[in-house]
Amino acid sequence: MSIPKKTKYRFQHQPRYFKGGKNNYHYLSAKGNKEIKKSNKYGLQAQQGAEITEQQIKAVYNIISKHTKKFAVGKHKPWLINIYPHIPKTKKPLEVRMGSGKGSIDKWKAVVKIGTVIAELSDKVPKDVAYETFKKTIYKLPKNKGKAKNKYKIIERHE
Repeated sequence: MSIPKKTKYRFQHQPRYFKGGKNNYHYLSAKGNKEIKKSNKYGLQAQQGAEITEQQIKAVYNIISKHTKKFAVGKHKPWLINIYPHIPKTKKPLEVRMGSGKGSIDKWKAVVKIGTVIAELSDKVPKDVAYETFKKTIYKLPKNKGKAKNKYKIIERHE
């Protein structure tokens, strides 16, 4: 699993990424990483905020690498994963009384905001393989919450 080697603070407050309407949409939408890079053609974009754990990111990595490794040229992989788990999620043990500080770190997570591109595939991967791969990765990511029907969208860069 991938976790950060060192963080500035041991614990963090939980960021806002999910709630809100039109008033704070600008705060909840992604600042960067909204478009596919020039070297890549297909991408998986979040349509709603979510927190993705390190296990889910590893599962996405395994599926993408399994389906697209035959399109790799040498050491250059035809995929790119843009999110990294850098926020700790804490949890107190069961049957512990209230107080006595914050709990220990249970797992690491990445906060994904609206419009963030989670993963990308290069143009060496055929369209049908890319779409099938991303459809399988969606099953490993957090499920829908709220009114949005589709939490993730497969996008394509047009030249």
